[in-house]
Amino acid sequence: MTDPIADYLTRLRNAIQAKHRVVECPASNLKKEITKILFEKGYILNYKFVEDGPQGTIKVALKYDEQTRQNAIKKLVRISTPGMRKYTGYKDMPRVINGLGIAIISTSKGVMTNKEAADLKIGGEVLCYVY
Repeated sequence: MTDPIADYLTRLRNAIQAKHRVVECPASNLKKEITKILFEKGYILNYKFVEDGPQGTIKVALKYDEQTRQNAIKKLVRISTPGMRKYTGYKDMPRVINGLGIAIISTSKGVMTNKEAADLKIGGEVLCYVY
């Protein structure tokens, strides 16, 4: 697998499309940080890190609206790929749907949202957009 982040996002997209409650993905430190951000911002219901084997797994409970059965995540878009990295400075920080969505940025201070990175005045690699 050349792009584990794209695989993680695709697993989430496929589970949302199939209306699954829980999705299981192979774990890595970067994926754990992305999962924590999705939980903090209210895009997923809950998560659990399971330590089995050398790598471990992440179990993500997806969040749905009770009446409409709509998922909290409308779209997950991978921006920076291994073949074409996308970097941004804090002055050119991307705005997702005019501030309604978030961009997940990998910075020298760790993985954070575009708003947190702009407040700290640091740039980094734009991993994905979530809205």
